Amino acid sequence: MKLFVKNIDRDINELQLESLFAQYGEVISTKIVYDKITWESKGFAFLEMAKKTEAYKAIDALNGKELKGRVLSVEIAVDKPR
Repeated sequence: MKLFVKNIDRDINELQLESLFAQYGEVISTKIVYDKITWESKGFAFLEMAKKTEAYKAIDALNGKELKGRVLSVEIAVDKPR
């Protein structure tokens, strides 16, 4: 199940984010979105977790949790129509 994580501190890297979510289950992939010109984090990411139950545990535990002074927003990612 793919998750959308918003309000990430710009100093957080993919490894740190993945280790946070790995406490709740297997993380298949982690992708922080970066600006194409400055290569600075845009403050959001997509994570894919192996099982839905684990993804829901991560949402319950981390949505609204403070990380480095920022309150995370974690929700199920919705695919954009092309």
